[in-house]
Amino acid sequence: MLRTHTCGELTVNDIGKEATLCGWVHTRRDHGKLIFIDIRDKYGLTQVVFLPKDTPEAYKIAQDLRSEFVIKVSGIVGRRPKGTENPKIPTGEVEIAAKSLEILSASQTPPFEINDELDPTEEMRLTYRYLDLRRAKVARKLFMRNKAYKIIRDFMDKEGFIDVETPILTKSTPEGARDYLVPARLSPGNFYALPQSPQLFKQLLMVSGFDKYYQIAKCFRDEDLRADRQPEFTQLDLEMSFINEEDVYSLIERLLFTVFKALKNSELKIPFPRMSHNEAMEKYNTDKPDIRRSPEEFVFLWVVGFPLFKYNEEERKWESEHHPFTAPKQEDVSFLETSPDKVRASSYDLVLNGVELGSGSLRIHSRDIQEKIFNIIGLSEKEIRERFGFLLEAFKFGVPPHGGFAIGLDRFLAILSGSESIREVIAFPKTQKAACLMTQAPSGVDKKQLDELGIKLK
Repeated sequence: MLRTHTCGELTVNDIGKEATLCGWVHTRRDHGKLIFIDIRDKYGLTQVVFLPKDTPEAYKIAQDLRSEFVIKVSGIVGRRPKGTENPKIPTGEVEIAAKSLEILSASQTPPFEINDELDPTEEMRLTYRYLDLRRAKVARKLFMRNKAYKIIRDFMDKEGFIDVETPILTKSTPEGARDYLVPARLSPGNFYALPQSPQLFKQLLMVSGFDKYYQIAKCFRDEDLRADRQPEFTQLDLEMSFINEEDVYSLIERLLFTVFKALKNSELKIPFPRMSHNEAMEKYNTDKPDIRRSPEEFVFLWVVGFPLFKYNEEERKWESEHHPFTAPKQEDVSFLETSPDKVRASSYDLVLNGVELGSGSLRIHSRDIQEKIFNIIGLSEKEIRERFGFLLEAFKFGVPPHGGFAIGLDRFLAILSGSESIREVIAFPKTQKAACLMTQAPSGVDKKQLDELGIKLK
C-alpha cells in the first residue's frame, strides 16, 4: 500500500507507531533548524516535522517543498509539544517525525490559495474548479450530496421502488423548454433530443407493470439560466401505479423527514400544510409562496389544484400549465370541450421557503382523454402521431392509474447547505451563459465532423 493512514486519522492512540501518509502540502513553515508541513487529503490534515540531524536527506527534500506538491512521507507518530496542539482538528495532538520523503508530483503556484478563509472570484473558481474542490468547505457540499443520495436510495429501496435508467438519447417531445438536439449520423437529417425529464418513459414503465419506479436522473433544458438553473440538472424522479394524491404526499413527506433527520438532525413537522393555487395567488400573488414566520426554520408547503391549462394570448391558444400528461380532476372532465379554463389539474407542487422544490401529478391513463388534451393544446393529428404515437399505442393495452413526482436535487441540496446558487453543490457547473470555463465548452468542432453529420453552419 502506498499509505498506511489518511491525513485525518492519526490520534494519540497511534503514538509510537510508524505511519506513511500521502497527500498535498497544505502549508510549509521553515524555522531554520526545523521544517514543519501540514499534509492534506480529503480526510484532514496532519503536521509533519523534519529534523536536519536525524533525517538529513528528507530534510533536504523538504526544503524544496511548496504548496500543493503531492508527497509521500513516512515517520514515527509522536505527541506535539505542550502548547502547540491544535484542538480544532482531530489530529491536532500528534505529529509525525519524518524519516523519509518522496515528491510524487510537483506543483506550480496555484492561481489562488487553497484556503477556506479566502474566496476567489467565481470566474476564477470555475476556471480552476479542480483546485476549488480541494477547499474543504467546497468539497463538504459534494460529500453531503453523496450522503443524501445514499439516504434517498436506501429509503426508496425499502419502499419497494426499482431503480431504472431511462434513455439519454431520445425523441424530441418538447415539454415547455427548448430541447438540446443531437444529430443522428446514421439517419441523416434526423435528431435525437436529450431528455427534459424521463416523463414518458416512466409512464411506460407503469404500463409495463413495474408498479414503483425511481431514478436519480440527469435532465437537460436549453433555457435562460438563473442562480437556481443549469442546462443539465439532476432530479429525483419517481412514478407509482394504483395510487392517488394522498399516496404521493405521504411518500414525499416521509422521504424528506428521513433526509432531514439524517443530514440536519432535525425533525420536520409532517404532514406539510396545503394551499390551493387560487389561495396562493390571491394572498401572495405567486404560486410558490414563502409562508415562514422567520427566515431561519425550513417550511414546506403543498400547492394544489392548479388549472390544467393556461391561455397563450400571443399565439391565441391553450397550453398545458405543467405538461399534457397531467390528469384533469375527475369532476372537471365535462368542462374539457366547453370551458378549458374551468378544468383543474390533479397536480401538486412542493414549495420550500418560497422555492419550487418539486412537482408532480396524477397522469392521464385513458387514450381518449389523452388525445382530447392534445387536441385542446392545438396539436394536429400528424403532430400527435409523430410526437406521441408510441405512447398512444401503448395506451391500447391496459394502463393502470398512475402518478408521480420529481424533486430538483440541485435546488434542494443548495437550500440544505445554505448555498446561494445551485452551482455550489454541483461538481463541475456551468455559468449563467451555459458555459464551462474550465473546459471552454461549448466549442467549435472540426469541419470533418460536421460533414459526417451532413451539417452546414449558417
